[in-house]
Amino acid sequence: MSRPVTPQITADVIIEMPLIDDRPIILIERKYEPYGWAIPGGFVEVGETIASAARREALEETTLEVDLDILLGIYSDPERDFRGHTACAVFIGNATGKPVAADDAKDIAVFDPFDIDVELAFDHRQILLDYCDYRRSGTIKLPL
Repeated sequence: MSRPVTPQITADVIIEMPLIDDRPIILIERKYEPYGWAIPGGFVEVGETIASAARREALEETTLEVDLDILLGIYSDPERDFRGHTACAVFIGNATGKPVAADDAKDIAVFDPFDIDVELAFDHRQILLDYCDYRRSGTIKLPL
């Protein structure tokens, strides 16, 4: 019996900086297409858990060790990435220290999640809107 063709799995982390007033978040500017600012993350490798992939990708792109706090949701719109269908587990985590752009991050910055005025890659604008709703209400609204 052949295996079904399925979306690739990715993992992202909205990294909060809890020791800074108003808990800003970290975004990276992508070095490769699709360009724009993005939540740190990437593809899950064979042999690792989704949570491990999220921590690894965050470390590779920001040089920060991230503690995962909660799963915000799974985002799987077939159109979310023009390179192919992906299903992304988006975590909320926290870190301390000075973020540094590394790996496939061209730049890195700290943002007020309620006032982001840069071009975002993928469906990250919607993800960050969902995150802001969570920050306001304390309730996770599952993406459909």
